[in-house]
Amino acid sequence: MTTTSPVADALTVVGSRKRAGRWTGWAFVCPFMIVFLLVFVAPVLYAFYLSLFQNQMVGGVKFVGGANYLQALADPQFWDSVIRVVVFLAVQVPIMLFLALFAALALDSGRLRAASFFRISVFLPYAVPAVVATLMWGFIYGPRFGLFGSINDFFGMDLPEPLSTNWVLAAIGNINTWEFTGYNMLIFYSALKVIPAELYEAANLDGAGTFRVISSIKLPSIRGAIGIASIFSVIGSFQLFNEPNILKALAPNSISSYFTPNMYAFNLSFAGQQFNYAAAISIIMGVLTVVVAYIVQISGSRKDA
Repeated sequence: MTTTSPVADALTVVGSRKRAGRWTGWAFVCPFMIVFLLVFVAPVLYAFYLSLFQNQMVGGVKFVGGANYLQALADPQFWDSVIRVVVFLAVQVPIMLFLALFAALALDSGRLRAASFFRISVFLPYAVPAVVATLMWGFIYGPRFGLFGSINDFFGMDLPEPLSTNWVLAAIGNINTWEFTGYNMLIFYSALKVIPAELYEAANLDGAGTFRVISSIKLPSIRGAIGIASIFSVIGSFQLFNEPNILKALAPNSISSYFTPNMYAFNLSFAGQQFNYAAAISIIMGVLTVVVAYIVQISGSRKDA
């Protein structure tokens, strides 16, 4: 007859609980992982698979390896669209984030009258679907039937046409700023509300003014939120599609089929039947977006360190 010590029994129970704990964790993560694999990983892998082939007039579908990627890297229309989006990102995103930060600081100051109305007013455009917002602004921009055209006719002025070639990118940037300033404002405002009150009390005792409190307490405390908003804005800029694609009907001479990389891939795939080349462009843009977003994240982390 063999006996086991109480210590050995206790270790056995602890080991069993640890093993059960590991599987319990996977059980909680499993639903997310299934959805993640189906809606994110599987489409990316399928797009990568498509990008390795070409549908030829003679011979049908043929494996070409990286030929589609080499063609994209030498495609001037593709790089025109990338440069246009980079310019859009470099100008529109800082303006939008600055306006959102300014609105959040104004709300957090407690000195703003009708703060609830102001908060709802700034956030409300985000609740408007992008298609509806673009159509509304397209009507305002219209040179013959819109607000700009009416002002020119009524006052005999010669305001620049927002849908002209030189101004259409700025017009799209204005729509995006109008749509997403309120969303980013809420991110910044939420981060401001969790700053400990003791910091404000200490600053008050030291005689710090409003601008000193903003520069030394508020902005450093919400640096993480600013980084998150910047990453979201970078990703959104590289995905620019709805606004130019809808405005193209109003300004066909200003917005080409390759105005943005997403528009280029969409038109190659559904208008040009070049699915494989469109898949290669999508993969390149996905990698480029990840790299730029990672650089933004690393830059924010170094400032935090």
